[in-house]
Amino acid sequence: MARQKTTRVKDKWREKKWVTVLAPAAFNNVPIAYIPITEDEGAIGRVVEVTLFDIVKGDPSQHQFKLYFQINKVDGETATSIFKRYEYAKEFLRSLVRRGSSLINFIGDVRTKDGYLFRIKIIALTQKKLNTSRKHALRLIAKDVMSKTIPEMTIDQFIQATAFGKINSDIMAAVKKIIHVRHIGIEKAKLIRTAEAETVLLQAK
Repeated sequence: MARQKTTRVKDKWREKKWVTVLAPAAFNNVPIAYIPITEDEGAIGRVVEVTLFDIVKGDPSQHQFKLYFQINKVDGETATSIFKRYEYAKEFLRSLVRRGSSLINFIGDVRTKDGYLFRIKIIALTQKKLNTSRKHALRLIAKDVMSKTIPEMTIDQFIQATAFGKINSDIMAAVKKIIHVRHIGIEKAKLIRTAEAETVLLQAK
């Protein structure tokens, strides 16, 4: 009887290596994840999702804010990352919405001082219903604050101002002079182009 040839089953997990993913300089390059990868090049572009609490270990309410980082380099057992996106957790967003109040959105693109282009979505919630003209006024104020403050920030300053509510506070201070709002803040901030990609695009024009 012929002997059956046995094939060895590869253990895919044993072939992987584990790397520590570091946050960008805005968060002091703290470790944010420990993940398995098959090869260095294949890991580039991979996105890691964490909460603000996972990074700073501060107030438990920081679980309400989600951050996404994209791996841009792997060196040995360490991977560095860039800031990709910030957004409110869905549960937090749902808790803000109440009957009888107005929900106002504003979306705009803003570039940091060092050339990073972001798309920002502002959300505002009021105690009472607002008419169309006051909603328009609120959007104009939000746009004005963002266009004056963000272009003066570096990418690291912008990330911190977004994650820790500085931009929210600036908009709230300007808005409350004419409109009473219950909540206003950056619901989502998404990286559209890095400074390097912006430079390439401008050179091509």
